[in-house]
Amino acid sequence: MSVKDFISIRDFSPRQILHFLEEACRIKANPAAYSESLKGKALAMIFEKPSLRTRVTFEVGVQQLGGFALYLSPADINLGKRESIHDVAKNLERMVDGIMIRTFAHDIVEQMAKHASVPVINGLTDYSHPCQALADYLTMLEVKGHLAGLKVAYVGDGNNVAHSLMFAGAQVGARVWVASPAGYEPKSDASRWAHYRSLDTGATCTVTNDVAAAVSHADVVYTDVWASMGQEDQKERRSTVFRPYQVNSKLFGLAKPDAIFMHCLPAHRGDEVTDDVIDCQRSVVFLQAENRLHIEKAIMLELMSKVEHLREVQAAEAAHV
Repeated sequence: MSVKDFISIRDFSPRQILHFLEEACRIKANPAAYSESLKGKALAMIFEKPSLRTRVTFEVGVQQLGGFALYLSPADINLGKRESIHDVAKNLERMVDGIMIRTFAHDIVEQMAKHASVPVINGLTDYSHPCQALADYLTMLEVKGHLAGLKVAYVGDGNNVAHSLMFAGAQVGARVWVASPAGYEPKSDASRWAHYRSLDTGATCTVTNDVAAAVSHADVVYTDVWASMGQEDQKERRSTVFRPYQVNSKLFGLAKPDAIFMHCLPAHRGDEVTDDVIDCQRSVVFLQAENRLHIEKAIMLELMSKVEHLREVQAAEAAHV
């Protein structure tokens, strides 16, 4: 695998995406075998947005692989204000073996990857959430036994989670439906990319305002909060607009009898999902959360284990300048 960074699911081939999932399965099944895979390696974790799951899974994950993590808060860096992205990248590449960044604008992660010689992992941007999506499909694979042909119904805001679910679904052959209120659909470029990738993999990607059509006979029903971080001022208006898209027992009942319920968390119970759905026996939300750990370990292992080779190549190139 030649890709240095993990910025978007779009950057990989279907085979490479399946490789990440397969590696995560192996790591989860036998974690002890990987306990020194990243021995002594350091991961810098840049957080412009707070998170329970992202911080814990990356910090615990790199430690379970033999490395260690450094938490960098907004106060430590203040990207683009206290110090430029270029300068942060050039400092960190000399001190650590990988950078995970959770931020707002997607181009911040892209710039970090451009300037840093060590691997950069997208922990979340306003445009995409690739680690979450791979954890989601790992969960579906575990529970359903396959991915190709699964009908995955995402209900709610056409946000970063929706984008990455579409991207990953298109890579693995799933039939992804996104049901959003008018004006809140996924970005057109995200839908377009998923559509064209689907032509190669047998997947489909359908964006609709018809929530019943999306959920009908679905294998997976997925939702997310109606107002994400940074959208607090829209919360009241969104609550009204999204109310018909609440995943309750009536809506969930349109899916297959063995359908599973998924949510990337945190959940606002009583808004996008009711207690009787998120707490039912077919809810796998906490398995999803756990699987963030395993997929992120697979990503870190794949990218950070090659740091020495990257540095050797860069040193050789510099010597010939």
